[in-house]
Amino acid sequence: MGAILPFLRNDAVFEPEATAAMSVAFEEACRVLKLSHDAAREREAVAIRIIELARRGERDPIQLSERVLRDAGGG
Repeated sequence: MGAILPFLRNDAVFEPEATAAMSVAFEEACRVLKLSHDAAREREAVAIRIIELARRGERDPIQLSERVLRDAGGG
């Protein structure tokens, strides 16, 4: 858990539940997109999009990952 933590900036403060939801969404989106840990740039893009959606109020991990996948054309 906490897979998204390295991508959060100091100005992005979320409740633990939100951080957990974002991490689940991040891992799922990366799995579906087949992004290895070596695909740093692509993984960062996924994380940034999830964080952006969470800032707008989305907290459901399924919705977060589906939105990212839809934006990426992968879902």
